[in-house]
This record gives sequence, structure tokens and C-alpha cells, in this order.
Amino acid sequence: MPQSLPFRVMLRMEIHPGHGDEFERVWQEIGRRIAAQPGNLCQSLARSADEDDVYYVVTDWVDAPSFHRFEHSEEHVDNRRRLAPFRSGGEMRLSHTLCLLPGESARQ
Repeated sequence: MPQSLPFRVMLRMEIHPGHGDEFERVWQEIGRRIAAQPGNLCQSLARSADEDDVYYVVTDWVDAPSFHRFEHSEEHVDNRRRLAPFRSGGEMRLSHTLCLLPGESARQ
């Protein structure tokens, strides 16, 4: 049976001005803990190029149930608590990946 495509979680995180460096440090600590979760495939943190104090987190999971188990875990609650002092807003979007097309550099 072919491997299914990942379940993708996309977060837009607005950070209080002047707290970006500390947010990035704490997120990387949390990110390493999330990477160790069963079902987590990968994640990335990106800072917006055209919006001050806005970050994007993209996390791929093997499936939606894996993500939802983590989302309802005590560890996730702790992660949110640790990031709360830096966040001024944001939103989450969930999606089912339909197609992955590697670029030329990835194929070499």
C-alpha cells in the first residue's frame, strides 16, 4: 500500500513587538519536543518577509488522528502556555496534502 500524504497544520503567529528573538528560542525548544512525538513528520518555523512580528509554523503529521492526539495532550497545553507571553494573536489551518512535487534541486 502506498504511503499516504501528510496531514498539514499551518499556524500564523503574531508576536508582541520586540519579543521575536525570545519567541524563536522558546519555539525551537518546543519544536524539538514536538519532533519527538509519534506521528510527527517534520516542521518548520518561518518569519514573514512582509509583516513585522508575524511567524508561520508548518507541521506535517502522518495523519489527522496523530495530530489530534497531540493537540489534546498535556504537552501541547504546556507548549501553548510557554508561548503565550509572546503571542498577540494568530490562527490555525488544517489541511490534507493532495500532492507533493519535489523541485529539481531535491531530485538531484
